Amino acid sequence: MTGTPANGVELRGRELAAALREEVAGLVRAAGTAPRLAVVVATADEASLWYVRSIAKAAAGVGVACDIVDLGAAAPVEGIRATLERLSADPSVHGVMLQTPLPEGASAQELAGAIDPAKDVDGANPLSLGRLAAGLPAFAPATAAAVMALLDRHGVELRGARAVVVGRSTVVGKPLAHLLLDRHATVTVCHSRTRDLAAVTSTAEVLVAAVGRAGLIGAEHVAPGAVVIDVGTNPTADGGLTGDVDFAAVIGRAGALTPVPGGVGPVTTALLLRHTATAAGLP
Repeated sequence: MTGTPANGVELRGRELAAALREEVAGLVRAAGTAPRLAVVVATADEASLWYVRSIAKAAAGVGVACDIVDLGAAAPVEGIRATLERLSADPSVHGVMLQTPLPEGASAQELAGAIDPAKDVDGANPLSLGRLAAGLPAFAPATAAAVMALLDRHGVELRGARAVVVGRSTVVGKPLAHLLLDRHATVTVCHSRTRDLAAVTSTAEVLVAAVGRAGLIGAEHVAPGAVVIDVGTNPTADGGLTGDVDFAAVIGRAGALTPVPGGVGPVTTALLLRHTATAAGLP
């Protein structure tokens, strides 16, 4: 790990993402066949479309076929559902992902139920979350899995550790809590109605911020020496991204902190490709 001028440590994800992509590329070369990922899109949101393009670019770099199925921002709910069902039934497609946001009136959780759990490489189907909670084999949401991969990469000991997750979404917070519990951490989940957030988060040895509120976590929320994982990706006025953690305030207090961008994000994309390779039967 590389020290920063503020005496904290940045847990960068780019090296891990590169290693994961190389692993997938090697598996594809050895198999002599390309796993296929289908990403269903029904939005005009530019940030979302940029992310989808980044998945396609990364997939092309490792030999994974990536089909962007753009239904348009006005796609009807039943049309989205039918597309997910069709792709789930297509034997040439190994992974299916539903990109958000969705048209008004469409529920991502309900629509994700149309994705075959065996192809649910982003862990969106409620059945996948249920299996994860029960300790059964399932694809975890790629962002939650990326947090765990980063902690492992940097040798963070989780057994017996006090972990606090800020955020209770089915995309990150809830599945991540289960993954941490499976690794024998003692886990607390905070949310918008948690009283005195700083009093809870400042007890954490491992703190994960996954709310989507820029700068929510300041120095007062962080115990000295804590490992802090910032999952937030909030757009800035200049077109950039910032996290849920006030990086400048926290980096000198935390033992380690992921940057935004360049922390969890690259690993998330790489794990989507790894999950797709697994769904295709590659080891």
